[in-house]
Amino acid sequence: MMFQCHKGKALQITTRALSSINPAVVDTSADKVSLVQGASRGLGLEFVRQLLARPGSVIATCRNPSAATDLQLLKDHHQHRLHVVQLDTGNEASIHAAAEQVSEVHSHINLLLNVSGVLHIPGVMSPETALNRVTMENLERVFRVNTFGPILVCKAFAPLLINAGKTATDEHPAVIANLSARVGSIGDNRLGGWYSYRASKTALNQLTKTMSLELARKNQKVAAIVLHPGTVATDLSAPFQRNVAPEKLFTKERAIKQLLEVVDRVQMKDTGSYVAWDGTPIVW
Repeated sequence: MMFQCHKGKALQITTRALSSINPAVVDTSADKVSLVQGASRGLGLEFVRQLLARPGSVIATCRNPSAATDLQLLKDHHQHRLHVVQLDTGNEASIHAAAEQVSEVHSHINLLLNVSGVLHIPGVMSPETALNRVTMENLERVFRVNTFGPILVCKAFAPLLINAGKTATDEHPAVIANLSARVGSIGDNRLGGWYSYRASKTALNQLTKTMSLELARKNQKVAAIVLHPGTVATDLSAPFQRNVAPEKLFTKERAIKQLLEVVDRVQMKDTGSYVAWDGTPIVW
């Protein structure tokens, strides 16, 4: 990748996969606390399942816990390690109430995963393929879920992450991982379309990058990154899988295993990164 210096000289910057630089280190401490926002189904639920296979406590949040039957089944089997909390990302008061509830049980959070997202709602909205299909209603709906909610969750739970950072190191920081998408990349946008979804993920990327700089400037051992999970066989991508090569369509199990391997490698030097499921950097 080439960048132009002010004096006209080309500066060579080598971008290497995060996974090829840092060793994978799984935190086996029983004191580790992970929070998954958007855990009722899909990728969020699979994050919860795989995190429960590791030591430590897991906090799973969703808008309507009583209706999240699969999550409740996990709760029944992991009563002392899984804490289910009601959190509506579209309601700031709900977000802060959830943070207060969690802080009564846990003094810190080592890993925050913002997972919830919306691309389409059957019978209500679908990704815009043309400018004349863009509406204020759909823009607001998509941004509230994909952008506003995640950054407000980061804000509410930041004190608990910073607490975890107090005993962390540059090699093993607390981590905020926001699920984004490759289509949020401006430099990689060659097809157009999907106005609201693309823009909402681009905005989330910018917010995460800005947050990472603030945390680093304040010497907090909290790394913030954005992740592209690849195309995963979930309800979100179901209508758009037709042209995806079979080897590039991941199961939920494989996708989350890959993402956790990336998260396990995150160090403070990686804060502000925008990376794919295999740890390779994505152009902003």
